[in-house]
Amino acid sequence: MSPLTASAAELAAVDLAIEPRTRDLGDGFEVRRVLPYAKRHMVGPFIFFDHFGPTKFRAGTGLDVRPHPHIGLATITYLFDGEIMHRDSLGNAQLIRPGAVNWMTAGRGIVHSERTPPVTRQHESPIYGIQSWVALPRAREEIDPAFEHVPAADLPLIEGDGVAARLIAGTLFGKTSPVTTQSPIFYADVTLRAGATVTMAPDYTQRAAYLLDGAVDCAGARHAPPQMLVFDSKAQAMITAHEPARLLLLGGEPLDGERHIWWNLVSSSTERIEQAKRDWQTGRFPKIPGDSAEFIPLPT
Repeated sequence: MSPLTASAAELAAVDLAIEPRTRDLGDGFEVRRVLPYAKRHMVGPFIFFDHFGPTKFRAGTGLDVRPHPHIGLATITYLFDGEIMHRDSLGNAQLIRPGAVNWMTAGRGIVHSERTPPVTRQHESPIYGIQSWVALPRAREEIDPAFEHVPAADLPLIEGDGVAARLIAGTLFGKTSPVTTQSPIFYADVTLRAGATVTMAPDYTQRAAYLLDGAVDCAGARHAPPQMLVFDSKAQAMITAHEPARLLLLGGEPLDGERHIWWNLVSSSTERIEQAKRDWQTGRFPKIPGDSAEFIPLPT
């Protein structure tokens, strides 16, 4: 990850700079929706990207994402602060803390919930992180659902020249994350000292950087967070920190055809999404052990 010498012709241009759309869900809890975007539905297989927080819940309150279904995708929860209890219809109950990865592959169908643990609600508690979804290749859309938790200590950490990158998933900078993926992908949490440069070679067709903290210089311009920079596909993408900075690098290879997204459902087939909608309405999805008393109704 040392800074590379490159001519102007070799440097990647920023094809698109996406400004997140912000929604306040109450109690000061803000969510910034980045993907899907009108001019860019996906980056590689990433089809959904939400930046939530930072905020603090008052004592007695917390996150309550009630049971809801997914098909045709994998969800990735990655925290910078706070903790969330994941439960799913496979019987998994897993607390996630900053730096670890909860990777849930929905495949033919799964139900999960994400909540602030009861003990954490006893006092003021922070929450800050990213929720993203990766669509599955057609041949893998209907695989059996699965869940994987990888502690932060088990994720590769690549360091050098003022840059530190924790590899969340996929392959980048010569390292591979232990997280199980279904298509070529990369996802990394990167911090830079002021003046440091991180360079992405054109190893993947689609690449982006999501700016979290600190202004950066890229492709002849200065960019400030929160913002996703989507790069062209054929040149080096060089990002230099104007000040101490943190960003997420993500992308991969495009999937085999269009993907439809409706609510929490993703598929290459609109008929499959309609079937999943009917299955949720009629209670044919499995229940979550220990969290089945309530659910999110199908939107109208």
